[in-house]
Amino acid sequence: MHFLAAVTPDVSTGWLIGTLVAAIALILFLILKWRVQAFVALLLASVFVGVVSGTMELTEVGDTIKDSMGSSLGFIATIIGLGAIFGSMIEHSGGAQSLANGLLKFFGEKKANWAMLMTGFLISIPVFLDVALVIIAPILYALSRRTGKSLLTFGLPLLAGMVVTHSFVPPTPGPTWVAYELGIPIGTVILYSVLVGLPTAIISGIFLGGKIADRIKIDPPELVEVEETDTPSFWTIAIILMLPIVLIVAGSLVEQAVGSGIADGLSRSERGAEMAILMKAAPGWQQFVAFFGHPILALLLSTSLTLWILGAKRGVKKDQLMEVATRALGPAGIIILITGAGGVFKGMLGKTGVGDALAETLGGLGVTPVILAFLFSAISRIAQGSATVAMVMAASLMSPILMNMGLSDAQLSLVVVAIAAGAAGFSHVNDSGFWMVSRYFRMTEKQTFQTWSLVSTAVGFIGVFFASILWMFV
Repeated sequence: MHFLAAVTPDVSTGWLIGTLVAAIALILFLILKWRVQAFVALLLASVFVGVVSGTMELTEVGDTIKDSMGSSLGFIATIIGLGAIFGSMIEHSGGAQSLANGLLKFFGEKKANWAMLMTGFLISIPVFLDVALVIIAPILYALSRRTGKSLLTFGLPLLAGMVVTHSFVPPTPGPTWVAYELGIPIGTVILYSVLVGLPTAIISGIFLGGKIADRIKIDPPELVEVEETDTPSFWTIAIILMLPIVLIVAGSLVEQAVGSGIADGLSRSERGAEMAILMKAAPGWQQFVAFFGHPILALLLSTSLTLWILGAKRGVKKDQLMEVATRALGPAGIIILITGAGGVFKGMLGKTGVGDALAETLGGLGVTPVILAFLFSAISRIAQGSATVAMVMAASLMSPILMNMGLSDAQLSLVVVAIAAGAAGFSHVNDSGFWMVSRYFRMTEKQTFQTWSLVSTAVGFIGVFFASILWMFV
């Protein structure tokens, strides 16, 4: 069994492209019309590609699903599982409120919108966006009541920070999976995603959000107070949040330094073998940093410390710790299955030659990979609503296109950012986040379109704009 190097001679490129278009239409039809779970829809579309393409024996379809699922989940399932427990402990300990209150003291009430932006940017690294909104909402209400300003003055910066980090910055699941599938060091992706994501959040949340808040006044609910609890200190939470990111970035920098002499054009397995040989000869300190800088080990260490510092050390009972960790794995399981099915779809496109046909067809259009990745992701996001599914589909389609382009890790990281920008933007009625924002900000559907949908769309366009600018220099 092997991946096709080129389109099978007796099957036309047009037929393979038609197969891909039909598969994407099938995914959208199953999700939108029949309300089939994305995991099942992606698997059915993968089977469809294998059967209809005409380049694969029917007996190979099942094994391709098995092999592709296994290769995709070996890394990402561990990352998502650890990240879910990590975030759940921060949520359970009151760490989100502690972070928000600490940043409010630092910025002062006059610049509380900046405090909320940074709160959103940091807290969405480990905590899912909808959960983070529920936790921070009482603080938003209290700020709005004390200042007399629109709830949107503080809420839109918070939302902009959260959606940017949740979509752009590993180790959140979406960009982590895309980076892994495209074979890019996670640390490199973190550097470029922050470089693009932070100004994107500032422009869309502070400047655009401020103009929207001046125009639309949303009052907070009456008599809502932030519950005072025994929360951990601001610095404890800040250090815990930054620890895995610092470790991963440091590990990536060491790996880049050690592997700088490895030839371009090698496959992931070949590059890994070369890196293993070079790392054995590297100084001990570099091996130490690379060990703890591996994303899995960085998150495992951070999660273990979180369970101890925010749990056992603060007197949380062992059974309660077990319950918090177990409850966190429920939502994580859905994301793991969807990303695994995305790996199957990507694998099927490669095995059948459909991916090669797509690369051949789009190769002469003169569109940069950044713009193409953004379009794939944005179209999927607009059509079916889920940012995770949008990232999965865009990465599956971009992988064969990028395979033989000889792009650097920096360029590939910007492709990841473009995919994230398309998936972050364009929130409307088929997105659960649209209704979460509408509910917690007490807005009508029209007001939610005029505020949150506008800000999320700005995130998409501003993100891909900055990624395109950087593309010209890397």
